[in-house]
Amino acid sequence: MMANLFSSFDPSTNWNSSINWLSTLIGILIIPTSFWLIPSRINFLWTKISLTLHKEFKTLIGPNVKGATLMFISLFSLILFNNFLGLFPYIFTSTSHMVLTLSLALPLWLSFMLFGWINNTIHMFAHLVPQGTPPVLMPFMVCIETISNVIRPGTLAIRLSANMIAGHLLMTLLGNTGSMLSIYLINILLIVQILLLVLESAVAIIQSYVFAVLSTLYSSEVN
Repeated sequence: MMANLFSSFDPSTNWNSSINWLSTLIGILIIPTSFWLIPSRINFLWTKISLTLHKEFKTLIGPNVKGATLMFISLFSLILFNNFLGLFPYIFTSTSHMVLTLSLALPLWLSFMLFGWINNTIHMFAHLVPQGTPPVLMPFMVCIETISNVIRPGTLAIRLSANMIAGHLLMTLLGNTGSMLSIYLINILLIVQILLLVLESAVAIIQSYVFAVLSTLYSSEVN
């Protein structure tokens, strides 16, 4: 019996243990398959996705930074894997917790800010006042731009966790009503749940892509 609606997102709900956080590391088990002598279709597909992301991130970052696309592709892969893993029954969705999402967003943003302010100080000051701003509005624009920069890791983390919680919570609420419905309504409920599962699969891909692209754009601003 759930104590509240959000207890299904508590890592210690199932089996009364926080070992569910280990689901984040299950992806390590499938990494050796990419080193097989004869790769499978999944390896070819993942290689194609990685190359496409590499070209897009390279365009956003620019030619000055070498090897940064590997970091953002790895970030995309980690979030995508954990988003999909949360769709399986009895597997904890680690990306629905601010503990994980903020741990990914905050160090990235902090490293970008430190790199930018140490190496490109004048460039960072120029970002605080958009071009063409009237002199009267410059103090307000500096405050607005500063606030928008400070809340960036929070918006990244909250966007990812809120989207993961919203869909899973809706599926949980609908699934708990199945025992009280008639056979006809259960058939409708199954169709709705399948459609929601397809929607959540799309959300899992989109949110991991958005997180990686926004992180890439934030890094391109400090160069």
